[in-house]
Amino acid sequence: METPSPIADELRAAFDAPRPMTIGLEEELFLLDPETLDLAPRAAEALAATNGDPRFKLELPAAQLEITLPPLATVPEALGQLRQARRDLAEATTGLVAPVAVAVHPYAAAEGELNRGPRYNRTARAHGVVARRQLVCALQVHVAVAGADRTLAVYNALRSHLPEIAALAAAAPFHEGRDTGLASIRPLVAGQLPRQGMPPLIASWEAWADDLRWGAASGTVPEPRVWWWELRPHPTFGTLEVRVPDVQPTTAGAGAIAAVIHALIAHLAARYDDGEPLPAVPTWRLAENRWLACRHGVEGDLADPDTGQRVATRARLHALLDAIEEDAARLGCGAQLVHARRLVERNGAMALREVARERGVEGVAAWLVERFTADRGG
Repeated sequence: METPSPIADELRAAFDAPRPMTIGLEEELFLLDPETLDLAPRAAEALAATNGDPRFKLELPAAQLEITLPPLATVPEALGQLRQARRDLAEATTGLVAPVAVAVHPYAAAEGELNRGPRYNRTARAHGVVARRQLVCALQVHVAVAGADRTLAVYNALRSHLPEIAALAAAAPFHEGRDTGLASIRPLVAGQLPRQGMPPLIASWEAWADDLRWGAASGTVPEPRVWWWELRPHPTFGTLEVRVPDVQPTTAGAGAIAAVIHALIAHLAARYDDGEPLPAVPTWRLAENRWLACRHGVEGDLADPDTGQRVATRARLHALLDAIEEDAARLGCGAQLVHARRLVERNGAMALREVARERGVEGVAAWLVERFTADRGG
């Protein structure tokens, strides 16, 4: 039975409720065969090996698990729990599978097996072969803004920065054994499903409630959790869920991306509290920047959302990190922001290509296994 579409007052109440600026992480992971290092569709067995640990859950692909962490006060706390969860999963599944954090497997086939269950079966029936192609992993960051109007203003403004976050986090240059020429192929794979990519403006909670009612009536969006854009309000948790980053090979990278998102949302919320009008840029302009981020990562240019002037992505990212540095210090994630500056110079896509030049594309999978529980970057 589907959840009824929420009305505007219910949405407002959900986003008024949370304690402000808590952060939660969800990390999608692939499971590899320990011998071949190809995808291993053994998620149900791997989940059983964790003995009911609530941090781990199934996702659509049968070769994927997800780590879910509760809301915490700071990025360092969340990062510590993420490191421990990776270690515990690797230990629990030793000999069965080798978990890795990579947005797209470097040489696996484009289609894979799916998990079974009512939710997954509905997705498979609705989307056919496209569902079997969703072999992608994201890092999803939840931040509770607190205050419905405040949350909506931050949501609309945060859209402008999604291409910068995507460029910083881009870490999927390979697909089916070849270099795609993209910093991340993940958005193109995910984009075969509806409601992907740059999220729309939401004019009001009433407008979003009306969209959700339409989606429920049409059967296309039977519940809010299939509002799959790269940023969405999450009414169950009362958070903004940032879904644009590729999963990061190392926990250091994950902490850096989480710190940028946490500090940026706090920065935008503070500007709203000071009475500053926040930008609400047309979606198509941001989608153009999203493509540039997908294509070039940190090594290209992005267009100014207002003027259209092209600026080096690294320059835009350093300017953004400068703007949120005080917010990061106040939130306790200044050290992780320092690592984010390292990613500006050498992000995950660049690191994976360096490994491929040394070891070949097949060697990338082994490197990912090595990095999974390593605390340092690399």
